[in-house]
Amino acid sequence: MARARAVCHRVGMVDASVFVSAARAFSAFVDRLPADGWERPGLGVWDVRALTGHASRSLVTVSTYLRRPASVEALASPVAYYAMVAVMSAADVGAVEQRGRDAGAALGEDPAAAVRGLAEAAVADVARDDDPLIETIGGGMRLSAYLPTRTFELVVHSLDLAEATGVAYTAPESALAESVELAARIAVARGDGVPCCAHSPVGARSPAGSPSCRPAS
Repeated sequence: MARARAVCHRVGMVDASVFVSAARAFSAFVDRLPADGWERPGLGVWDVRALTGHASRSLVTVSTYLRRPASVEALASPVAYYAMVAVMSAADVGAVEQRGRDAGAALGEDPAAAVRGLAEAAVADVARDDDPLIETIGGGMRLSAYLPTRTFELVVHSLDLAEATGVAYTAPESALAESVELAARIAVARGDGVPCCAHSPVGARSPAGSPSCRPAS
């Protein structure tokens, strides 16, 4: 394990500041989305609200899973997580799409304010001095292994939202670098040989994650 940098947000021996920067950047970006644009086309079957809701699940699941301890570490890395979730997503694409719609609806009348609250909660929840084993949708894994998957999703879907709305988004440098590296590792693990994000900084656009290198969560 690489030596953690000396920063304010840490998870055991793991630096959580990359996830924190991605969460805050996503929240700030959603604050700038047009108030009258939530029903506009977003990505695939999702409108902008549903796409924002789907992305916000990367905040919600951090807080939720921290309250769901696991007894077995089934997934040791972000790549292993995506391999497992890819199978699950391919088996039920409709469920992935519906979770996005439900998450969008849950944002209520003021989605930007809702996202702001979710981001603040997630940032507070990762400010801890341990690295718990949590039960994710794909199985038990360490929080330190799960956080890079959330950073990845926040960056990718912020780019999706930027494309859908025309609102500029600039990912934090550390979050973008981590996401690109993870995309490459996923591609290699899939046997693709080169990152599937050859035409995009962090992957192709697909709400269910296939054939892109980022299955939906």
